Amino acid sequence: MERFVQTVESVNSAVNAFAWGPVMLVLLVGTGIYLSIRTRFVQVRKFGYIMKHTVGSLFTKQRQAGGKNLSPFQAVSTALAGTVGTGNIAGVTGALFAGGPGAVFWMWVSAFFGMCTKYAEIALAMKHRQTDAKGEYHGGPMYYILGGLGRGWKWLAVTFALLGGLASFGIGNIAQSSEIAGAVHGLVGLKPWITGVILAAVVAVVVLGGVKRIGAVTSYLVPFMGLLYILVGFILICFRLPAVPGAFAEIFKGAFSLKAVGGGAFGCVMMQAMRQGVARGVFSNEAGLGSAPIAHAASNAEEPVQQAMWGVFEVFIDTVVICTITALAVILSGILHTAGGMEAFASKGAAAAGAFNAILPGQLGGKLIEISLIFFALSTILGWCYYGEACFGFLSRNNAAVRMIYKIAFILVCIVGAAGSGTLMWDIADTLNGLMALPNLIALIPMAGAVAKMTDLYFGKERGLGSK
Repeated sequence: MERFVQTVESVNSAVNAFAWGPVMLVLLVGTGIYLSIRTRFVQVRKFGYIMKHTVGSLFTKQRQAGGKNLSPFQAVSTALAGTVGTGNIAGVTGALFAGGPGAVFWMWVSAFFGMCTKYAEIALAMKHRQTDAKGEYHGGPMYYILGGLGRGWKWLAVTFALLGGLASFGIGNIAQSSEIAGAVHGLVGLKPWITGVILAAVVAVVVLGGVKRIGAVTSYLVPFMGLLYILVGFILICFRLPAVPGAFAEIFKGAFSLKAVGGGAFGCVMMQAMRQGVARGVFSNEAGLGSAPIAHAASNAEEPVQQAMWGVFEVFIDTVVICTITALAVILSGILHTAGGMEAFASKGAAAAGAFNAILPGQLGGKLIEISLIFFALSTILGWCYYGEACFGFLSRNNAAVRMIYKIAFILVCIVGAAGSGTLMWDIADTLNGLMALPNLIALIPMAGAVAKMTDLYFGKERGLGSK
């Protein structure tokens, strides 16, 4: 059995090297560049308009959720719930230790082009979504692969759905419930398995209520957790305000440094920073993975481009704002120069807590990180449960029994993750999560023209109405 496990670990490690390796990262960013060119950089030329009609529209009367579907804001909250997770804290910290401050710059680069990638994903998901007999919308890459490329590409749609459904148990559950258990233990000393049981009960109450209940919960949870972390981050940065210009100087210097790493054995600092930054950026904002469009397709919005604009906002708030706050905290704290590097800390989350503790009084920073991790991880669990359910629903032609079995299994896995089991499954799911992007990107490239046409038609109509 031990030999079998070692073989699986070896195979997974090799596949993971491709799933999150240079070739896939180039494909992910390259697709974003191609889509940006085809849409004439919609994320730049219409950035003001997009912000006004996404986050700016929250201060005006909103379309309410109708029937079995979500309001546009509930849809984006569900998508952000799956996107904003422990990777924004622990993942960014790990990337800085591995790639240095320069990783932040390449994280921004991936976000810049990722804005257009996610915009395209959501526009296509809205265009090709389907409605069932109950009036509930179903969409995502598996549906726009069929709708945009034809039935001959069903194998690609099935591949995406299978990878997404399996990955939801690891990245969307075990990794997150493990972080919650660790954070709760640090706060109140509760045993992990007890935390797991409580977590499973909380998740059950939400997800068994269907997508509308998930959307309702995340529409409150996501803004709260995001604003709390951003507020704490700004306060933390203010404590070291004079050092901020120097931190940005380190970021840009590290991004283009040709200094050798490890005696030249691992390339130059720039290459390490680029790989870590792009990988972490994509992993964090999920642009190109195809997960977020599943939630957006459940929106009751009627205009694809109108909902797609939320994709630009998602990537901006996730990577440019939240990930940057974490990165600045780590750089300003000085923990990157700790003897032993990452090995000096029990985990990436512990390193992030160490950074906050180094700046804020006493242990306050670490406690705030633990609280943030709980909310971030819980939101990710809720979002990914819906993604996984949608994937297995597609594979079973939305069979109600299959969807219910999936949700029950997902709820029970919360206990497994919290108890600390399933490390190998976490690693495999990480690989599956990266591989999800491949069928999605294959579909996005030939459908770039359709996205460009939708974009021109929408903004042409807006100009005709005299909108700015």
